[in-house]
Amino acid sequence: MDFTAAYSSDNLAFLFEGFGLTLWLALLAIVFSFILGCLLGIIRFMKVPVLSPVVGLMVEMTRNLPLLLLIFFARFGLPELGVNLPPFWAAIVALTVFEAAMIAEIVRSGLLSVDKGVVEAARSSGLTYAQTMQHIILPIGLRRMVPPLVSQFISLLKDTSLTVIITLGEMMHHANIIMGQNPNIVFPILILAALLYFIVNYGLSIVARRLEARQA
Repeated sequence: MDFTAAYSSDNLAFLFEGFGLTLWLALLAIVFSFILGCLLGIIRFMKVPVLSPVVGLMVEMTRNLPLLLLIFFARFGLPELGVNLPPFWAAIVALTVFEAAMIAEIVRSGLLSVDKGVVEAARSSGLTYAQTMQHIILPIGLRRMVPPLVSQFISLLKDTSLTVIITLGEMMHHANIIMGQNPNIVFPILILAALLYFIVNYGLSIVARRLEARQA
């Protein structure tokens, strides 16, 4: 193990460049999947005729597919349909679709957790269903969703490492290139990559635990 060679300025700069792309990839996927997941979760909760069952089927199908398969499909399958995406956006599409399905279930469960008595009281006070949804169900449900949502975002950040399979220049892709140059630096590079993942994910887990404590 050669820590000095592993942590040379060039290697560190290259690795942190990949880490920056990892964070950017995760951030965009979090934003897009949260928006889409909330929309799908609300549709499932509202039990809209025809639409809700179709959305439910799509969500369940997606949740039971391997993320790696979706990444391959976005990068190599979509071009067969005339949609040719670069690796970065193929990864965004795959992560967004997969995580949105997970978030949709979190959102639906959060909304279902709202006490029916509270909803009935709101309706009996003269609020319409839309007003009850906006002022009662969503605010209460969203507070209860926050901890599991943060946990899902942690999983998303870790899942970005799977995009190495389509040669996206995220951290693990750059780590593989560095390690391929010298077998004596494999362990130090992996340790550093693990540390970077740990720092970000542990920070998010602290946020999740504090939010859970507030909900208790």
